[in-house]
Amino acid sequence: MEIKVGFEISYQAAQPTPMVMMLSIHPSRRADIIGHETIIAEPDVRIGYYRDSFGNICGRLVAPAGDVTLRGNARVADRGLPDRVEPSAQQTAIEQLPDELLLYLMPSRYCETDKLTDIAWSLFGNTRPGWGRVAAITEFVHQRVTFGYQHAHAMKSAFDVYEQRSGVCRDFAHLALTLCRCMGIPARYCTGYMGDIGIPPEPFPMDFSGWFQAWLGDQWYTFDARHNVPRMGRILMATGRDAADVALTTSFGRMELKNFVVISEEVVAA
Repeated sequence: MEIKVGFEISYQAAQPTPMVMMLSIHPSRRADIIGHETIIAEPDVRIGYYRDSFGNICGRLVAPAGDVTLRGNARVADRGLPDRVEPSAQQTAIEQLPDELLLYLMPSRYCETDKLTDIAWSLFGNTRPGWGRVAAITEFVHQRVTFGYQHAHAMKSAFDVYEQRSGVCRDFAHLALTLCRCMGIPARYCTGYMGDIGIPPEPFPMDFSGWFQAWLGDQWYTFDARHNVPRMGRILMATGRDAADVALTTSFGRMELKNFVVISEEVVAA
């Protein structure tokens, strides 16, 4: 399967404003890019790239005063398979985890394990450790939280989502991964492209998507509390402790969002 992905994001700035963007395809998928991934800024300004502490590809630029548009596009080869399901995957004892995974058990900006640990153990203490426990957490969040763009709020935390029972895809992911951490399962936030591939088109404007990964056995597995079914066509862009680590753009000054368009669709042979 070949997937076409891209974006067009426009801002307006009152003065030249430094920015960091995290809009590149993740290093783990670079080998799947057909040709080259193209990311440009208009007006043309230099974009310098670096890797952050999580291994994500970040771009630095100084947006000029006035309007600036970021555009990107790529074609990606994909296996066309849904998310892997591995019911036999085991939960690793905390004392046996690699050192670098311990931060994915810790609280982070949007994931307050201290507020949710007692709740998590009361709900999932009797579930089977490993895949079954993560699946139970994912199902619980899927059933408890109502999706709606009107429920989006940049400051909403996992505990807020648990109490308010509404949110967008990042909120589903935050609550589920926090409950996993409370149960001793390393979990991290993921962002990327996921179009309506292999399912009937959803009646919403296309957007970047948020999901999470849980560490079971010796690898990361993908879970999606919003959809709660294996999906095909995910193109990972970035991972981190929560959404604060993978912001699409960060501006060091005031900027107003003017336009936001995302494309992720299967390329159908003529």
